Amino acid sequence: MFGYMVIMGISSLIGMGLSGKLKSTFAKYSQVPLRSGMTGAQVAKKMMDHYGIYDVNIVQGKGMLTDHYNPKTKTVSLSPAVYNGNSIASAAVAAHECGHVVQHAEAYSMLTMRSNLVPLVQMSSKVQQGLFFAMVAGLAAGAFGNYLMMALAATFGVTALFSLVTLPVEFDASNRALAWIEDAGVAHGAELDGAKDSLWWAAMTYVAKAMSSLVLFLFILLQMMGSRD
Repeated sequence: MFGYMVIMGISSLIGMGLSGKLKSTFAKYSQVPLRSGMTGAQVAKKMMDHYGIYDVNIVQGKGMLTDHYNPKTKTVSLSPAVYNGNSIASAAVAAHECGHVVQHAEAYSMLTMRSNLVPLVQMSSKVQQGLFFAMVAGLAAGAFGNYLMMALAATFGVTALFSLVTLPVEFDASNRALAWIEDAGVAHGAELDGAKDSLWWAAMTYVAKAMSSLVLFLFILLQMMGSRD
């Protein structure tokens, strides 16, 4: 249990560091307006029009960096700073979310896999809580304890798989966004470099989560194997 807490602590520190870097990068490029003057909402609409996608709603959400695409409701939710902003950061984030829209429209295999994993991940998260409670309560002894460790390893395996599958989905969405931003003339030169920098640090937060999930899975797996010896 101590090893688990150490890994979680280190992962949290790395995550906070990357989150802080992402926020500072977004704040930096939020101060650099696009020469076109387009807002994030306008960028999103223009990109979807380019791909002939007209059945997705673009709405203003709440909070900061809460931007996301919901394939079930076919809604792109952009945070106020992105929706109304006419900066490089706003354009990059809006185009990235539309990259997910294009993935969905083209049935991108990794996005489909991630979507199919969501219910399993949600269930695994709930099961993990019960398993940890059982272990803390001292029920992880003998044969029953082995079964608990196997179940715990399985749930962490699902979480790790989801995090790893998320990586190509996010990188692909960013690549689509940047390619379109350049081809459509939304940003050039230093503007495009700023968009790349913004999306790079956003991607690094997903990389950190994936590495953390993988390390935790391997740790639990080794613990399970050790308990069998």
